[in-house]
Amino acid sequence: MPCAQRRAGVLAPVFSLPTADFGSSVDDFLDFMQKSGLTVWQMLPLGPPLMDGSPYQCSSSFALNPAFLSDDVLQKDPGFATECTILERKQSLGATASLLLEFRQFEHNESHWLVDYALFMAIKSVEHHASWLEWQPALRDRSPSALKLFSEQHTDLIFQIIFEQYLLHRQWMRIVDAAHQRGIFIYGDLPIFIAGDSADVWANRALFQLDDRGLPLAVAGVPPDYFSITGQRWGNPLFDWTQMQENGFIWWRERFKRHVMLFDWVRIDHFRGLAAYWSIPAQCDTAIGGRWIDAPGGALLEALQRECSNHLPVIAEDLGVITDDVVALRKRFGLPGMLILQFAFDSDDENPYLPANHEPDSVVYTGTHDNDTSLGWWLGLNEASRKRVREVLSEQLSISYDQPMPMALITAALASVAQLAVIPMADWLGCDSQGRINTPGTMTGNWTWQFASQDLTDDLANSINNLIQTYQRLPL
Repeated sequence: MPCAQRRAGVLAPVFSLPTADFGSSVDDFLDFMQKSGLTVWQMLPLGPPLMDGSPYQCSSSFALNPAFLSDDVLQKDPGFATECTILERKQSLGATASLLLEFRQFEHNESHWLVDYALFMAIKSVEHHASWLEWQPALRDRSPSALKLFSEQHTDLIFQIIFEQYLLHRQWMRIVDAAHQRGIFIYGDLPIFIAGDSADVWANRALFQLDDRGLPLAVAGVPPDYFSITGQRWGNPLFDWTQMQENGFIWWRERFKRHVMLFDWVRIDHFRGLAAYWSIPAQCDTAIGGRWIDAPGGALLEALQRECSNHLPVIAEDLGVITDDVVALRKRFGLPGMLILQFAFDSDDENPYLPANHEPDSVVYTGTHDNDTSLGWWLGLNEASRKRVREVLSEQLSISYDQPMPMALITAALASVAQLAVIPMADWLGCDSQGRINTPGTMTGNWTWQFASQDLTDDLANSINNLIQTYQRLPL
């Protein structure tokens, strides 16, 4: 378990912060967390999203989202001249030897993905943001002479993209340092699958199940479950695991190293896909026609473990259809799983999400970014379901039958034996369904929720701190 002591945290995507970037609202939020006794900040993936805004569908699994770059932080950065363009900052690097060295070091260390990403985004810009499948054949198929000519013709654009990633990296590492100074851990998110229209797929076609034109033969998703009666057809191309295993999982190892540099802990989204994945024929409109295919998750995790001195700072997102092989894989590597309280009240005494069935080596949530807020969920329940919730919380955790929502569910999470309890920011604020981040299976109205700076009050911080102390989640 990455978390050796009982702790409490908050789930808050960067886009939900008041400024929705790496700017001053991050420092204000970290100060609020410190006052509250919250010592873990969980967020969603930080990559550059495609047009629908989902952080789980990005143009790169390595890059940071340019929308998060803070102009205010840039203006205050002593390493650069104020009020200058990115290209002008290139010139200021020449006058600052230490900064030039830092930039060159970043460029060298990240070259395995950075060059391809910069080329990909530059070509996309010139090609009016069309999918790489629609580019002229020489660029689509990565002809060395065509890429060389393009690079020579668009030197400034490519540099701007590379330098932008350097600035984002610099700002992000400042945030990580600021969090650590306050005793706060950063808990990141690693989506298992990759968007088809991404630099990763364009530059590594052999690692994915694609036809000769680059189109997916089959796509990722999940079968029907709690979230959708037709399942979810995510549309991501599937990995060619045979090819990946033959080359020692090098792409995965580099990706994982990048994430453990950016975060203290990493949640592997859809962990069950490392045991077996739901393969949907590309021509199917829904996920119903898919089938399970085994994946070499054990061999992959062994390779990732070697990258981390045999210690994996990983939490397994083990929700959905979880079979014995998924549980065995998680336990083999000693990875904590996730417990969602909103899923606990179905009258099944064996339900693993019931508080009485929780295990310490777990992370407990009221809900995740894919759930309604706890208040919204509660308002959608009928009277019989509400009665069941009240009875369970009263009998298993001695929570007052009359305690209002969402505080009753928050209290249940904090009272759990799970080492780490993470509460979405919208729940701390008592938001109804207006605070929901994502509704799976829908394409609009997601990934936009923000809280306001005035929401971070001392009264709320003190209230949270008292709760955290009551349930012994304030580390010594």
